Amino acid sequence: MAATEREVNKARRYYRDFREHLNALEERSKLVRIKRPINKDTELMPLVRWQFRGLEQEERKAFIFENVTDAKGKRYAMPVTVGTLAATTDIYAIGMMCDPEEIHERWTRAQIHPVDPVRVASGPTQEIVWQGADLLKGHGLDALPVPISTPGFDNAPYLTSANWITKDPDTGVYNIGNYRGQIKAPDRVGGLFTSQHMGQHWRKCKALGKRLEAAIAIGVIPSIAYAATAKIPYDFDEYRLAGGLAGEPVELVRCKTIDLDVPATAEIIIEGTIPTDALEPEGPFGEYPGYMGHRTMSPYLEVTCITHRRDAIYTALMSQFPPSESSKIKHTGTEKILYKFLRHDSGNAAVMD
Repeated sequence: MAATEREVNKARRYYRDFREHLNALEERSKLVRIKRPINKDTELMPLVRWQFRGLEQEERKAFIFENVTDAKGKRYAMPVTVGTLAATTDIYAIGMMCDPEEIHERWTRAQIHPVDPVRVASGPTQEIVWQGADLLKGHGLDALPVPISTPGFDNAPYLTSANWITKDPDTGVYNIGNYRGQIKAPDRVGGLFTSQHMGQHWRKCKALGKRLEAAIAIGVIPSIAYAATAKIPYDFDEYRLAGGLAGEPVELVRCKTIDLDVPATAEIIIEGTIPTDALEPEGPFGEYPGYMGHRTMSPYLEVTCITHRRDAIYTALMSQFPPSESSKIKHTGTEKILYKFLRHDSGNAAVMD
C-alpha cells in the first residue's frame, strides 16, 4: 500500500458493507471487472485458478464477473466476485484496513479486546425477501450464480464463501464458520461441518430432539469472513471477534423465519433449519490442502427464507487446490491465533512472525 494508507485508514471507520470493500480494492487497482459473458459451470473458476497457478502473489487480482451464465445459457442477475478477500496478502490487508505488516497486531488486539455486536431494527440485507412457494418458483438457491469450483470433479455447485451462523442451544453463544454448501435443490443445501463447532450445536440439538436453526451469510464485511475461518475457542463468539478486527460493533438484524441474528449489510442471507435425525450424501469436493474430499453422509439445511439486497452481489472463494484463496484465508487466520498464543499468552517476546 501507499505510504499514506495508514493515515487514510485512521481517518475513516471500518467498511459498512462488502461494497465499500470492493470500492477500496478498485481504488487500489486490485479489482478486475470482466464484462463479457462467463459460464459459471465451466469457465469462471478455471479462469481465476489460472492466475493463481501462473502468477506470483503480488501480481494477482480480485475479479468481479458482471455477465454470468450457466452451461444451459441461463443468465443471472447477480454478478460474481472471486479473490476479493484473500487472493493476496495485500488484498487481505485491505480487508483489514491496515498495512500488511500490521495484520499480526490487529488480530492480537481483536482477540484481547473483542467488541460486542449490536442489533439494529432493519438492514439492507432484507430489502428483498423470498419464502414459501416463491423459493420453488425461481427465487430459491437456483437464482444464485454459484460457480462449479472444479469442473469435472465436483458433483454440484458449492457455496464457498458461506458463513454458516448457528448458536449453542444451551448458552446462546453464536458460532460463525466458513463451511462449504452443496446446492441440492432450490430449497436445500448440504453441509460438511460435523467436526466443527457447528457440529457440536447440531449434536446438542439432536440430544434435545429438535432441529438446529442456521443461517448462511454471503457477501459480508471482511472482518466477519476472516473471523469465520479462524480456529478460536468454542465459547468465543465470532461476532465479537469480527467486531474486534473492525474496531467497532458488527450490526445485526433478526432473521425473518428463525431465531438468529445475522449481519445487517450482508449481500445475501439464507435461512433454514437442519434436521438432526437424517443425513444425506455430500461431496466429493476439493479440500484446501489440495486433495478431493470423498463423499460422506452429512446434514443438510432445509431453506425457509432467502433475503438479499437490491442488486445483490454473489461472493465466492477461489477454493480447493493451493495456491488458493481458501488456503490463504484459512492459514492467515490460524497463523494469527497461534502468534497471539506464542507471543502474548506464553510471554515469548522473541516471536516476531
